[in-house]
Amino acid sequence: EILRDEEVANFILMRGIAQVPLIPTFEEVFGLKSLAIAIYPMYRGLARLIGMETPPVNGDIKEEIEFMKDNLEDYDFFFVHVKKMDSYGEDGDFKGKAGKFEEFDSFLPGILELNPDVLIITGDHSTPSVMKSHSWHPVPVILNSPYVFGGLSQAFTERECLRGELGIFPAIRILPLALANAGRLKKFGA
Repeated sequence: EILRDEEVANFILMRGIAQVPLIPTFEEVFGLKSLAIAIYPMYRGLARLIGMETPPVNGDIKEEIEFMKDNLEDYDFFFVHVKKMDSYGEDGDFKGKAGKFEEFDSFLPGILELNPDVLIITGDHSTPSVMKSHSWHPVPVILNSPYVFGGLSQAFTERECLRGELGIFPAIRILPLALANAGRLKKFGA
């Protein structure tokens, strides 16, 4: 009844019905016990797929950061996903998106006081508010560790990160860079 005036479908795209693939866990591959702090079901599911623990969270950045702090001794690797930046971008709400970044920024001094071996901040895709959609634009990446050489960037923006030491690179390189900067690789490269 509801779809009466809609065009007839010519295919069906089904999600979430396949069998769980047998792949090694994050800990088996990298030797790191990991915790994923994420509210969005896709990220929670992917994290579980690779053996990360996924505690229940409510999407409040402050509570998620506190949860991470409370569990520092039990894990080697934390994945913290903040969904609202993407949601505000898809809604075209630049002020909301900027406000969520500013809220996250307010917690950075406390995170840095924990003296992590490595801290990486990035996104999984760009969602410009002006487009109200995901885009092809490169996402900024910041990698902080005692072993990082400083680049020329003066801010953490898409354009400024192009001037940094990392430049544009495939996302698959992020974890090896993190492990190298944490002193957890025997050899990097060749």
